[in-house]
Amino acid sequence: MKPICLVIGAGAGIGGNVARRFAQEGYHACLCRRSDEAGLTSMVEAIEKENGSASGFLLNAVEDGSIEERVAAIEADIGPIEVVVYNLGAQIGDRALADTSYKAFEMGWRLGTFGLFRTASAVCPAMEARGKGTILVTSATAAVRGNGGQHSHAAAMGGRRMLCQTLNAEFSSKGIHVAHIIIDGAVDAPDTLGKMLGPERFQQLRETRGLEHDGLLLPTEIAETYFYLAQQHRSAWTFEMDMRAFSDKPWWNH
Repeated sequence: MKPICLVIGAGAGIGGNVARRFAQEGYHACLCRRSDEAGLTSMVEAIEKENGSASGFLLNAVEDGSIEERVAAIEADIGPIEVVVYNLGAQIGDRALADTSYKAFEMGWRLGTFGLFRTASAVCPAMEARGKGTILVTSATAAVRGNGGQHSHAAAMGGRRMLCQTLNAEFSSKGIHVAHIIIDGAVDAPDTLGKMLGPERFQQLRETRGLEHDGLLLPTEIAETYFYLAQQHRSAWTFEMDMRAFSDKPWWNH
């Protein structure tokens, strides 16, 4: 039976490439995303063409019971979940306080913090019983710095970071590795940055900063780091790290 890597938030950027990387190493990748069934199917087929093993599931993480039911079904029907990658974004865009509705603010929290809490609640009991497991959490600069217009996002990501700390405090001694990964820069990802900018601006950015310039974070290279974190020996676990392109200033310098 293959070990399972569950990716919640498996788009064409970080999530999909992390799933592919784990599948290359013998994991069965379970890819979950909210919409775009065709895109999900395409990612699963691409993994299978490389002789990897994968399954795809549409998952609306905001719906009551959706995460819990998916975790239970995977454990029952496919196998034990050894690695969880929580890769859901919580960015609702720049909004002044007066333009941030209660509903919009709450949505950021539901995706950024509550969804991770539900995921941990679903996977940790089985991981604890087995004495091992890994939870890799994608985060953002907003987890450590709140900018104007980012009321919902900063609150959600700050909460995500603190939640990761409490999970680590409770479960690391029980064999569960929790890692909080701050993506401190723009990612060359069509499903996220590409949609935010639109096709023309995204392509322009890729031509001026990305591609051979290496000024955008490449999802394939991010995936290498995620896989490395999941293989760390427990005597030297990383809890928090941040990543950015070589040409970007880190969050604390600007």
